Amino acid sequence: MSEQLKFIVEQLNREPFKKNFNLITFDSLEPIQLLQTLNDVLAEIDSKQAIDIREEMPDQTAKRMFTLLGLLKYKPSGGLTDASSFRQGLVTGSKPVIHPILHWLLQRVPELKKRAYLARFLVKLDVPGEFLTDDVISDTYHQYEELVEGFKTYHKECEQLRNSGFSTAEIRRDIAAMEEEKDQLIKRVERLRKRVESVSNHQRMLELARQLRVEKEREESLAHQKQEQKNQLFQAEQRLQRCQIQLKDLRQAAADAKPESLVKRLEEEIKFNSYMVSDKLPKELERMRRKVRYLQKVASEPAMGHAELAELEEKIKQLSQANQEMEKKMTRTDPMDDNLTLYRQQASIIARKKEAKAEEVQESREELAAVSREVSSKSSQARGQGGVEIIRTDEFKRYVSKMRGKNITYKKKRQEIAELKSEFGILQRTEEILRQRHTAEQQQLQSLEAQKGISGFSETQEELERVSAIKSELDELKGRTLDDMSEMVKKLNSAIADKKTALSPLIKELRPLRQQCQELAQEYEEKKAQYDTCAAGLESNRSKLEQEVRVLREETAQEENRYHYINSMKEVRRAADEMKVYVSSDPQTRKKSIREQYMKNIAEQESLGKKLREQQKQVKESHGPNMRQVRMWKDLEQLLECKKQCYLRAQSQASIGQVIQDSGEDRLVL
Repeated sequence: MSEQLKFIVEQLNREPFKKNFNLITFDSLEPIQLLQTLNDVLAEIDSKQAIDIREEMPDQTAKRMFTLLGLLKYKPSGGLTDASSFRQGLVTGSKPVIHPILHWLLQRVPELKKRAYLARFLVKLDVPGEFLTDDVISDTYHQYEELVEGFKTYHKECEQLRNSGFSTAEIRRDIAAMEEEKDQLIKRVERLRKRVESVSNHQRMLELARQLRVEKEREESLAHQKQEQKNQLFQAEQRLQRCQIQLKDLRQAAADAKPESLVKRLEEEIKFNSYMVSDKLPKELERMRRKVRYLQKVASEPAMGHAELAELEEKIKQLSQANQEMEKKMTRTDPMDDNLTLYRQQASIIARKKEAKAEEVQESREELAAVSREVSSKSSQARGQGGVEIIRTDEFKRYVSKMRGKNITYKKKRQEIAELKSEFGILQRTEEILRQRHTAEQQQLQSLEAQKGISGFSETQEELERVSAIKSELDELKGRTLDDMSEMVKKLNSAIADKKTALSPLIKELRPLRQQCQELAQEYEEKKAQYDTCAAGLESNRSKLEQEVRVLREETAQEENRYHYINSMKEVRRAADEMKVYVSSDPQTRKKSIREQYMKNIAEQESLGKKLREQQKQVKESHGPNMRQVRMWKDLEQLLECKKQCYLRAQSQASIGQVIQDSGEDRLVL
């Protein structure tokens, strides 16, 4: 309550109110003055409320304020929800009614100003239905509704322009600068026109200048198109390079892999993609759609004030408490009554693990794709800068080994080529010599045949020998082919027999091993089922214990909150009681307040301080005489001590003489 009053007084002392209140003067205001202060605050929000309430009937004042507070969406707090009691408090100027209203209004003056301004145009007139049957009134009311909708549209556009950061002063300055530039350009064009008119054939020159400008603009557009096409070509080349790299990787993977592994990997990818399409992605899509619908719903609702937000937070708190109570009731029930609880828990655990693994696989794929894109971009940059294509380490090793093998093969082939070239040269020379000899002998033979009258005999003889040689070669080839085939069949039969004899002991050893493998596989499946069951049981027990721990922690937090809440309520109750006692009209009751007690203690301490200051003043005034008196007393003390010493000394010397004391004199008689 004191913080509320302090805030109200601080706000009323500022612009534009300037009331110059303090806590005591504000708390001691009369009801009519308090109502006038409330009316001044409402007048700051809505200028139509600037009225002196002394010139207005109390019922009219209460009705006017009640209507405006309804437009501003003020909701009374505590037990003042009854409209009649609230109106009665407004009429009488009750502090428990006026103070919360002032606190609520002064917290949100700019927001309420805007709301009051909009309410002036957006709150529709209440026209009875029987009047709307008239055509004129109905048309007028429809026009009124259209004007209201138009006002909403214009107001939204105005708010958007205000929030967009544009300033009218800056726009005006820009317009003025542009108009000035326009005037300068017009003057410049006029000067140039006058200068050109004095030149002969200026129309032809102007036409050529216009054509030149058009061609330059066309050249700029063509250059722009050329640059765009270059960019598109560069992007297409990059895509082609990425596709080639992917194709190369796929070919290498296909070359190193077996059909079974490829099929298995494809089946795994199909399963993963089907799970993503049928289970995970629909859930995420549905969740995003719900979120979008919720955000659209929130965006379509009007803006809420602090009071409405506080009310919604209170509802959320109540619903969360009810939810916690329901969870406690559910946890108190025995989960072992349901025979399917264990299987449900196992299914939920497996589903969570499956979702986690799917997310890990998706993240790994995204990371792999990002790394591949980065590698391709780096390689394309290197090629664009005139470098060579960047290859990986394993590719480079394969490339080096391949080049070494090709180098060795190249050297061998080059040596063979050199040998063949030298041999070819020798054979070519030999062939040339033999041809020359053959030509000479052929000419000699033809001359002899012509002399004997059997010309052409040698050619016929050579043709017959050639045909017979071809026939003999064919016969020999047929016989050799049959012999080779029979020999190959014998070799294959002997190889098959050897393999059978070599594999028979291995097959005998493999049979018991296969049986043992089947037994071990069956035992493994049994052990695995036992392990899964045990793990699921332990997981369910762990989840149950975690749930119990969570419930206990929540109970502890609730008890702590309750403890702090009770302590806070005690303090609030003490403050309320103190305020009640302080504002009470009974003097005896007010004396019991802590404020009065503290004021009494302060008065007592002030009187005590006054007395102490007086004593201090007296001490300061008598300090000099008192110090002289102290010194005199110290001198007297020394004198008496000296007399004492002299007396003691006289007593010790009594045998020597006698000391006679008479009339203040000491005499020694020997």
